[in-house]
Amino acid sequence: MDLWCSLAGPGAENLGRELIARYAEPHRRYHTTAHLRAVLSHVDALAGHADNPDLVRLAAWFHDAVYDPQRSDNEERSARLAERALPEMGLSPADVATVARLVRLTVTHDPAPGDADGAVLSDADLAILGAPPEIYAAYAAAVREEYGFVPDDAFRAGRAAVLRSLLELPTIFHVADLETAARANIHRELEQL
Repeated sequence: MDLWCSLAGPGAENLGRELIARYAEPHRRYHTTAHLRAVLSHVDALAGHADNPDLVRLAAWFHDAVYDPQRSDNEERSARLAERALPEMGLSPADVATVARLVRLTVTHDPAPGDADGAVLSDADLAILGAPPEIYAAYAAAVREEYGFVPDDAFRAGRAAVLRSLLELPTIFHVADLETAARANIHRELEQL
């Protein structure tokens, strides 16, 4: 809560509590408050690369605020939540639009050239891919738990498609130095699938 209040101000405590409660929903195994803290930590580490680091931080708070593994529109719903909530905090329409755009970018994690804020959020959200192998393995297991309702064969096919799409990107990371480790982890998981 302290991280939220230092960013959004004490008048936004109710929204901060709502966001934290969302990340603590019982169906989440990876997209939890621990993931939120990790993304915020990576944003802080990469903030020097951002044009608007506080807007990137706000986008990090909202990027997985709506998360239902049975739906494909979570990022859009999270962006809409930001669009509804942030004006009440006094953010300008331009800043609200930037935060919502950044949240929507987490669908592809492929920011346009020159999109420094998008690069920082994308890298922070995907940083787990470049984690040490044992931490990456725990992440992959948590993702599988979130999709426990999906039969094994269908999960393996879907997960492999997601991983291959990441490998097809010219670069997964734009400012973070995690490319080599991430590609090794992804290849290892594909072999295990």
